[in-house]
Amino acid sequence: MPITQSAKKAIRGSRRKKAFNDARKRAMKEVIKKIEKTAKADKAAALKMLSGACQAIDKAAKKGLIKK
Repeated sequence: MPITQSAKKAIRGSRRKKAFNDARKRAMKEVIKKIEKTAKADKAAALKMLSGACQAIDKAAKKGLIKK
């Protein structure tokens, strides 16, 4: 357990960052799965959704959640 005030503050910050990172990673994975599922049925609709997936992947890479 943290003893100093700065250590407690660091833990609060890391929890907040983890929540944002988890949400961004979950959104990226969901859009990828959605495109893969749609691609099996309708290729044209999957191509329309592709720009959104690229955007989510690029944002995750920019934040360091995945490797570029």
